[in-house]
Formats: sequence, structure tokens, C-alpha cells
Amino acid sequence: MFRRRREADETEEVTVDEARADDVALDDVADADDEQSDEETESPPAAPVDSGPTTGPWDAADVPKDDPTPRVDLGGLAVPIPDGIELRVEVAEEVVVAAALVDGASQLVVNAFAAPRSAGLWDDVRREIAESLTESGGTAEHTAGTFGTELRARIPGESGGGQPARFVGVDGPRWFLRGLLTGAAATDVAQGRRLEEVFRGIVVVRGNDAMAPRDPLPLHLPREVMEQAVEKEPEAEEAPRLQLRERGPEITEIQ
Repeated sequence: MFRRRREADETEEVTVDEARADDVALDDVADADDEQSDEETESPPAAPVDSGPTTGPWDAADVPKDDPTPRVDLGGLAVPIPDGIELRVEVAEEVVVAAALVDGASQLVVNAFAAPRSAGLWDDVRREIAESLTESGGTAEHTAGTFGTELRARIPGESGGGQPARFVGVDGPRWFLRGLLTGAAATDVAQGRRLEEVFRGIVVVRGNDAMAPRDPLPLHLPREVMEQAVEKEPEAEEAPRLQLRERGPEITEIQ
């Protein structure tokens, strides 16, 4: 994990921590991001969106030139890490698929996807998440939030009761950014404020490659980690690989 400690002028060395096997799902529902539902269902009305200037999350082309925010380069995402917040990268089949930011008892998991030029994805994705959660025994409520309409949910678990969660989303130019807030940030506005600001400060690097809508933007390990891995390689012919645990079960796999 990557961590900047709260004490002024004191930072810890950048390292990688194994992604927790029990982390909440990164993909909201099975097949929800693979194809859109064939049935036309009425979506709840979206909350009013401010038509003023962009305040983040940012497209790579729109970041203010005087923006002093330091960010970790993950390829398709550049992520700020304020003091006291840890950054974990999660992998599936040896591919980085998401960034997870931890602030005490709260966590924010972020994914970025390609989107159509003419329309956003969040309205459809939000409806699909809600439908899947309801079908699997959870709950979901569309409500106005910091970034427009969000989903307040309870994710069903094996032990019953369910886990509170907030799904937030932002449609950008040919990209869609999704965040999943769990822990204290899912129920306490004050507890979630720091992670909301991290989400707002993310820069999405869509690139110019042709991508199908809903394809995940390619991510990679931070440059600092790769450089450290190269520096620590022994002279033996086969150097040990950088180890990261596979991400945990999807929420739809929880019976």
C-alpha cells in the first residue's frame, strides 16, 4: 500500500500491500458492465447537475495548469493520496483492475471505463446495480449526493444483515468513473468527506485508443513500485516477482 503519514514533512517509503481477499466487490454485479439490460425500465429522475465549470473528477485535458495536487500514476487514473490515506491496487489475473483508498474505517474503491461519445453510462449502471442488489436480497435507494444522483445500498452478506455502501458515478468525455464507498463513509457524511475529495481530485486518462463502451481503462502498477522492484532484483537468472493477491469475491458470488 501507499501511505503518506499525517505528520508534516514526513513520508513513508512507497510500498505495495496485498489487496485484501475480503474487499467489497469492484464490479457491482455480474454482467452488469458487460451488457445493458434489454428491458426498458424507468430510471428515477436524476438530481440537478450544476452546469458550471468542472471541479473534478478531471479529464486529463481539463486539469488546471496551476493545479499543485500530487498524484500517483496508475495509467488510466492519476490518484491523489492525502496525508493519512492508504492506496491499494487490486489485481485480477495479474492485471491491475482498481484502486482502493483506505481512510481509517472507510474505504473507496475506484474503477474507470470507456463510455460513448454521445451519452453517459451512470444512469444505466446505477439502475442495473440497484436491480441486482434487490434481486440478491439487498437494498438500493437512488438519492441526491455530492456528485449528483448516487445509490445508497446495503450489500447482502453470508452472515446476514448486509453491508452499507454508497455507489457514486461521474460521466466524463468518453469515460465513466465509478466509486464504491464502504465502512463509516457509507453512513456518515462527515466520515466520507475526505474520500469524496480524493474522488473529486482523480484525473482520468482516457487516451485516444478505440474502446468499446464499458471496457475498463487499462491500469498499471505505480512507477515507483516498478522501479523499486527492478532495483531489488537479485542477480540470479530468475528474480522473484512482485506479489499481489487476487481480489476477493464479487458481491454476486455471495449466496
